[in-house]
Amino acid sequence: MPMSTRSPVLAGLCALCLAAPLAHADTATPPGSGVGPGPEVAARLPAPADNADTEVRAQVVGWPADRAPLAPEGFRVTRYAEGLDYPRWMHVLDNGDVLVAEARSNPRRGQREVLNAARSHGPSANRITLLRDADGDGVPEVRKVFAVGLNQPFGMQQLGDRLYVATTDGVWRFPYADGETRLRQDEGEKILDLPAGGYNNHWTRNVVARPDGRKLYVTVGSASNNGEYGLDVERRRAAILEIDPDGGNERIFASGLRNPNGIDFEPATGALWTSVNERDLIGDELVPDYITRVQDGGFYGWPYAYFGPNVDSRVPPRPDLVARTLVPDFAVGAHTSAMSLHFYRGSKFPEAYRGGAFVALHGSWNRSTFSGYQVLFVPFQDGRPSGQAQTFLTGFVRGDGPQVHGRPTHILGLADGSLLLTDDAGDTIWRIAYAGDEA
Repeated sequence: MPMSTRSPVLAGLCALCLAAPLAHADTATPPGSGVGPGPEVAARLPAPADNADTEVRAQVVGWPADRAPLAPEGFRVTRYAEGLDYPRWMHVLDNGDVLVAEARSNPRRGQREVLNAARSHGPSANRITLLRDADGDGVPEVRKVFAVGLNQPFGMQQLGDRLYVATTDGVWRFPYADGETRLRQDEGEKILDLPAGGYNNHWTRNVVARPDGRKLYVTVGSASNNGEYGLDVERRRAAILEIDPDGGNERIFASGLRNPNGIDFEPATGALWTSVNERDLIGDELVPDYITRVQDGGFYGWPYAYFGPNVDSRVPPRPDLVARTLVPDFAVGAHTSAMSLHFYRGSKFPEAYRGGAFVALHGSWNRSTFSGYQVLFVPFQDGRPSGQAQTFLTGFVRGDGPQVHGRPTHILGLADGSLLLTDDAGDTIWRIAYAGDEA
């Protein structure tokens, strides 16, 4: 789909430093400091500033029938599924069926305006829906309620004849047979208890299997922005946990990750990567969200330090942990809310996209102008980022804002080489295909 106009959100993103997209030049943004290789961004971080009173919330207006997100020339964006109830996360089963977790944050006192405008808080569907596109035409002809009554479901993972579902308070394992359209919930077992809830949307729990299937990785976000409720409530949080498929041998694989959501394994090296939401309230340009290779035993700073050994003075000092803080591999802009990353393994997109990472940026609220609300592409070579981030999918913001049509959340690939993207606020799943490879 040609991109004839620049997305309004990009014009205001002084924090993002993006190259022109591979296929089209109209989405290039002005140079800035918030996107790029981690060491380079770390060297030019600004001083902290108090922006605790800054709140620019998205007002969701939905998608007109004739509108869709904008992709570089040569790509086609179509509706894969509509009318969902805040679709957050997806999983592709071995037979190609797509599971979609529909859940949202529980509202707290005083959040009625947030509920009405941003749609991020409110009654949660607590449902998983199954979509089946058996004829491969890019439109599912089967749509079934797969599971109901779960406690804010999010991540899902099939391992053979078992299906794992991560809810906000634990990981469940259910029996599963190929082609089933209803989860046998009464036969499920909870294999791991987790601390529930969290700061803003930090109730989300993802579960992903190592490629050999011998270990599962579970993400748990922090209970707070920067430890303001005390650190006792942060045990086993702001971390990626590693467990056996039966839930045993739990250990903290990596910590200091304020709110990790997306997990994927880089195809060239097999390394585990994650996308992380960093902290709020210390400036428009702090702290950059990021994607990074996750080192076994690595510590990434939260809450004592950020983006390397930069002390967060709001937290009781821990110089030992500050000194251990790793610099993330690649920054994707402050307050962009990096929800997911996906390494492209298909062969349908042009060569320059293959092996690179697509990153869904859900969008800011604690920043004076919008940041995020788009999908970025980060090229990779030999298992490492190899160039500037490039805008890939835009058009989520209406006019000059703050109205938005939707918000990108989870991106992943299908066997046919296309991508799917959940748009939770827009109640839609989008399919992105390279038009040159479609009949």
